[in-house]
Amino acid sequence: MGMTRRRALRLWMAGSERPEPRGVLVNLFLRGGADGLNLVPPHAEDAYYSARPSLAIARPDGRSDDRSKTAIDLDGFFGLHPALRPLKPLYDGGQLAIVHAVGSDDRTRSHFEAQDLMERGGAAGRNPGSGWLARHLRTRAESGTPLAAVAIGETIPESLRGAPGASAVRRVDAFSIQLPPDRRATFDRALHRLYEAEGGQLGAAGLQVLESVAAMNRLDASEGESHSGAAYPEGELGDALRQVARLIRARVGLEIACVELGGWDTHFVQATLFGSLAGALAQGLAAFAADLASDWNRTTIAAMTEFGRRVRENVSLGTDHGRAGVMFVLGGGVRGGRVIADWPGVAADRLEGPGDVRVTTDYRDVLGEIVAVRLGNERVAEVFPGHTVRPIGIV
Repeated sequence: MGMTRRRALRLWMAGSERPEPRGVLVNLFLRGGADGLNLVPPHAEDAYYSARPSLAIARPDGRSDDRSKTAIDLDGFFGLHPALRPLKPLYDGGQLAIVHAVGSDDRTRSHFEAQDLMERGGAAGRNPGSGWLARHLRTRAESGTPLAAVAIGETIPESLRGAPGASAVRRVDAFSIQLPPDRRATFDRALHRLYEAEGGQLGAAGLQVLESVAAMNRLDASEGESHSGAAYPEGELGDALRQVARLIRARVGLEIACVELGGWDTHFVQATLFGSLAGALAQGLAAFAADLASDWNRTTIAAMTEFGRRVRENVSLGTDHGRAGVMFVLGGGVRGGRVIADWPGVAADRLEGPGDVRVTTDYRDVLGEIVAVRLGNERVAEVFPGHTVRPIGIV
């Protein structure tokens, strides 16, 4: 019998028997402090428009004929940035949930410090020495394959610091053994004999790597590109998500994938850059969902950023570092079609400090619920030490 969400949560909180493993998690980090107020604008709140006379996204009230500048209504209060339109079908289909006013209790305005803290699953004054994804991989019920954790890029992110066997690659072709076709079979047989003779942990690990490489090599050219007519955008994110989709379809034992999209530090003339970034984000995620087809049901994406932006626009027509931001959670097992928010408001008397949206949901509550329910790890207290995860009903 399959593991229901309610049973998984109950077992995790009770600490009794082990929940079943739950597929693949793609952690997408939006580096630079993405502006949650313009990604998911509170278009029903007048104070938002007072604070951003130049940058606010127009209300979806029919007064503007320009769809490229008008919010896409979600629930009568929140909307999507117009460049996020490709995500609307996923939202309407219950496969996208948005968490607003989310973040850390740490008030740092440093990108490096805030990213480091979140990727390690920490809080103010408590920053663990390893990454939260690494701790998940070390505490899950069963050991994984050599390709259980992959970062698309040059380096392994802090979230995977301390992970057993994590890899960083720019393209999945890096997993292939580059030999002439007429020599590959002979070479493969020789390596198999070598690792079988070695035995023990080294031999077993070597055989697993060879099996993973063989699985990648079995992908034909059409599978290597995309399925279902998925149209990935050109650029960093589209290419990374295409690589992750190929790994998922190859069934090489991938459990965790890390990708990122930078450029969100919009201090100056924000409107000239923001739309293209938001468009790349939406187009990449929509293509990824289409590309995975049935594998979408076992995949969860958690998109996050280190902090949001200040409510009031600055004199350079940009926004400065703030506090609360927004998270996007997508997948076949997501309880979507909702904006989940204990919304603090953006009126002046509702703000924190010099003009920031207050954090009302801890980012670890979102990630912890995903780890417990979608990844089947009941040892969430070890993944996020010092924090009691409070499920918000997102999966």
